[in-house]
Amino acid sequence: MKHLVTLIPGDGIGPEVTAATLRVLSAAGVDITWERFPAGAQALAEHGTTLPDALLSSIRRTRVALKGPVTTPVGGGFTSVNVGLRKALDLYANVRPVKSIPGVRTRYENVDLVVVRENTEDLYSGLEHVVVPGVVESLKVITERASTRIARFACDYARKHGRRKVTVVHKANIMKLSDGLFLDCFRKVVQHYPEVQPEEKIVDNMCMQLVMQPERYDILLMENLYGDILSDLATGLVGGLGVVPGANIGDGMAVFEAVHGSAPDIAGRGLANPTAMILSATMMLRYIEEDRAADRIEAALFAVLGEDGIKTPDLGGTATTTEFTEAIATRLTDNPAD
Repeated sequence: MKHLVTLIPGDGIGPEVTAATLRVLSAAGVDITWERFPAGAQALAEHGTTLPDALLSSIRRTRVALKGPVTTPVGGGFTSVNVGLRKALDLYANVRPVKSIPGVRTRYENVDLVVVRENTEDLYSGLEHVVVPGVVESLKVITERASTRIARFACDYARKHGRRKVTVVHKANIMKLSDGLFLDCFRKVVQHYPEVQPEEKIVDNMCMQLVMQPERYDILLMENLYGDILSDLATGLVGGLGVVPGANIGDGMAVFEAVHGSAPDIAGRGLANPTAMILSATMMLRYIEEDRAADRIEAALFAVLGEDGIKTPDLGGTATTTEFTEAIATRLTDNPAD
């Protein structure tokens, strides 16, 4: 089947890991036509906005996008392109599968969990103001609508993927109204999923539990801020942001992205690890029902990391981005699809 997909190469190492991913997708024989658009600083310079209307229109038309990392200035400059995309397209569910990878040595084994994060509100609503000089107030927004639909998404994900348990993470012992509402919405939704085992954890305890025994957890459901923090913590259990994919999903629309930064300090030096971007592309392939290609790419990637021991410097190897990518492509072309 031929597919039309929006492509955002990003900046920093974005174009490098994006090119590597396209090479792997081509080697797997997936027929995709790409609509390419800049975002962030490049788009601002060329179009006067970090998210051009043409880019948003393309995603609304194709219904699916693959995105490389885009730099977000710290403490000033333009607002996050990632947050802007999620808000503009109502991509309310952030999904990050966190799974141990063959050949990537960490302190943990057999980690296999999924972080589901509400994407549209909480403190990330960006509602801040100065009360008086020296005092700033930031508003935390939690609604029944958003809390209910993300709880339903997590339970549907568990049902579709044969997951056994959903753990809702909160701080309702202190924020009794806001986190209390999020927790209550989950309790109501999960009643309609008898096959799902519900569990509740206070966020600080959840951090400790993840470090001590991550193998006990399956799907973690969180508000926006907790999800942002704990999803990064979870990636550290399996090798870091460079080996974990991500997706932002709405109703009939999704953007798949590497969740690591743009790493401008190593851009253009052939050191970038494209693993996270490639795995994000496999998530995209499954979303567009190209499961066979996704399985083949994943198997080739894991074989290169495990059996072949070919790794980029961040994983303790010496391979360049191109060498690593070509090893995966060779695996795919030497073992063509049935």
